[in-house]
Order: sequence, then structure tokens, then C-alpha cells
Amino acid sequence: MPRSVNHVASRNRRKKVLKLTRGYYGARKNVWTVAKNTWEKGLTYAFRDRRAKKRNFRALWIQRINAAARLEGMSYSRLMGALHKNGVEINRKVLADLAANHPEAFKAIVEKVK
Repeated sequence: MPRSVNHVASRNRRKKVLKLTRGYYGARKNVWTVAKNTWEKGLTYAFRDRRAKKRNFRALWIQRINAAARLEGMSYSRLMGALHKNGVEINRKVLADLAANHPEAFKAIVEKVK
């Protein structure tokens, strides 16, 4: 009896990956093995960078807070220490937004904890 291979399932599996690699450069979009490897590596990068994005944004917020705090005559570390000591519960994301878009509100927070 001849060997039975499920060509429908394997073809659909390949088509699914090739559809996901549309727009890639050169053979990465249409050669099965190259496309599969590229797609799998892309998933690895996506997993890694979902975590790196959190680190990058925290670093950006800290830089913005530090720049605005120095305009008020205070360093970032002294400002954060004063906020914690005075029990002001405000996170870095909101502080950075205030520093960039509402400098008068940020200045009021700094004056409160000085």
C-alpha cells in the first residue's frame, strides 16, 4: 500500500508562514526554509524586545524627569527621594508626562516636596 502523506495540512502550514513573511527582502519572503528561519528568529526578537521596551521607556522617563528637575534646581535622585519621603505616590510615567507637557504642574510638585 502506498504511503499516505497529508499534503493539504503541510501546504497550509507552509502557506501560513509564507503569508507572514510577505514584505521581507529577497529569498526571506518566498523560499520556505529561509522564510521559516527568518520568521522564527523574528518571534525571538519580538519576545526579547517586549521586555526591552519596558526598560527603554523607563530610561526615557528618568531622563525627562531629571532634565525638568534640574531646571527647578534639583537632581533626579534628590527629587525621587523627596517624593518618597513626603509620601507622594506618583509614578515615573506620569511625572515624565507632566515634565514634558505641563511644566507648571511639575513645578508645583517639586515645590511641594522641597
